[in-house]
Amino acid sequence: MATKETTRIRIISGCTLIIALTIVTRLFFVQLVHGDEYEEKGSQQYVRSSSDSFNRGSIFFTAKDGTPIAAAALAYGSILALHPAQLKDVEGSYRSLVNILPTLDRATFIARANKKDDPYEEIATKVSDADALRIEALKLSGVGLFREKWRVYPSDGLAAQTIGLVGYQGDERAGRYGLEKQYEGILGRSENSTQINFFAEIFTELGNRLTKNKEREGDIYLTIEPVVQGEVEKELMAVKEKYGADLAGAVVMDTRTGAVRAFASLPSFNPNAEQKELTSLGNPLVERVYEFGSIVKPLTLAAGLDAGVIRPESTYNDRGTITLNSKKISNYDGKARGTVPMQEVLNQSLNTGAVHVMQLLGKDRFRAYFRNFGFGEKTGIDVPGELAGLTDNLESTREVEYATAAFGQGIAVTPIAMTRALASLGNGGLILRPYLVDEIRFKTLERDQTESTLVRRVISERTSEDVTRMLVTVFDKALAGGKFKMDRYSIAAKTGTAQMSNPAGGYYDDRYLHSFFGYFPAYDPHYIVFLYIVYPKQVQYASETLSEPFANMAKFLINYYHIPPDR
Repeated sequence: MATKETTRIRIISGCTLIIALTIVTRLFFVQLVHGDEYEEKGSQQYVRSSSDSFNRGSIFFTAKDGTPIAAAALAYGSILALHPAQLKDVEGSYRSLVNILPTLDRATFIARANKKDDPYEEIATKVSDADALRIEALKLSGVGLFREKWRVYPSDGLAAQTIGLVGYQGDERAGRYGLEKQYEGILGRSENSTQINFFAEIFTELGNRLTKNKEREGDIYLTIEPVVQGEVEKELMAVKEKYGADLAGAVVMDTRTGAVRAFASLPSFNPNAEQKELTSLGNPLVERVYEFGSIVKPLTLAAGLDAGVIRPESTYNDRGTITLNSKKISNYDGKARGTVPMQEVLNQSLNTGAVHVMQLLGKDRFRAYFRNFGFGEKTGIDVPGELAGLTDNLESTREVEYATAAFGQGIAVTPIAMTRALASLGNGGLILRPYLVDEIRFKTLERDQTESTLVRRVISERTSEDVTRMLVTVFDKALAGGKFKMDRYSIAAKTGTAQMSNPAGGYYDDRYLHSFFGYFPAYDPHYIVFLYIVYPKQVQYASETLSEPFANMAKFLINYYHIPPDR
């Protein structure tokens, strides 16, 4: 008896399996093998057009505890539209609707309502769900609501130039600036979205995977920490307004990995608002180049130390000026100091000292070090529009061009390129690729985690330690007489004040670019902070404008990340 029951169960199970396989096989061939043949016939049965077809992946900031915070997402609501021919009471309908949507313009409503030959007239977009329910309850003839989605930026203008925005590209919406543009292939979705039944979805997706390499879609998670970004933007706004600067920018980067925690530039914009001016949509941190001046001097001294042409205790005779190729180069005040050690080249920011080191190196070695610091190449940071810089003077036959480059004039680089080069002074001499996207999470549940990328070594660890010690002395003693020294933390830092180039030729006598960088704790740095402002008014030196904002940011980062003291 047990044998018969077992046999019967096996027969029934086998038949069920055969039937299931037959159905699945049939569906496979209908959807995949003969998909083109049945596409038109099957469209009404399986697929129907979606009225809210816009779709797009999300962008997230990453809080210090790893929590994702939405930076760019989708919002949902409704379009309010009229079918004028079916609208019975134009004036009454308007009065009812304006009670719910106070911004509804009467003249526009009446004009569109009178287009009796037009079956569809849009009169309001982004209607909230709550308002849509109230409108539906009115049961107005000729008034319809249609679901829609749109791009929204929950943090408004936070990191706006880095995040970018979505705009129309032809008839389709796509990323137009920033990360929205850079990662269009990941974030973008087809505008022709469809709603598909279960079996159609299974085999449509299977067909896509078997017949073509469909671009992977997903969400991106940033290295930017929103609280840090907000604090940096607040400091930038304060210094920009205080000194009437044309532009202000800042980078906070992990010196050990290249991960960027803040990437800020002002003026900026609110991506949720209509963009009437396009001038602030680009990102100056990668799309503009500047002559940064004296913050380049530590790089020149690092090259000299690494090549062995100077030691930290070396001296030179400062005459205040030097003439090369009939061009006179002077210290900022034109004064001579006599015999001074290399430390004073940084403490007093002596142009002649930087030129002296360049001459000891020679043009070829000087050029090689500056090329290895990354000047003249793109960093590879993952935002669009990055420039390589203007460094043709490093190929000149004239010694004066190398002399000016030694103290940061005559060559122009992007803020991110300068940050990367300066970070090598504190991280043991390594040039790393800076990056903004920490992870991509695909719809397939796969993940692409960004790893720190070593580009090359530019100076030795010993050189890194020597130049760091010199920069700590600058911060502790020379900067404002030691006003900003921290008892429990060593900080390596330097200011830069550069004359701005005049498009008509030469340099302005009264326009300056101020910059400041520092990393901490100095001998095992977690972060480098780089700041700059363009054309501050009625003030000449960066030590006057950027020392306090830097000190504020350093204290904030130390407290926020609970960085242990090193003193």
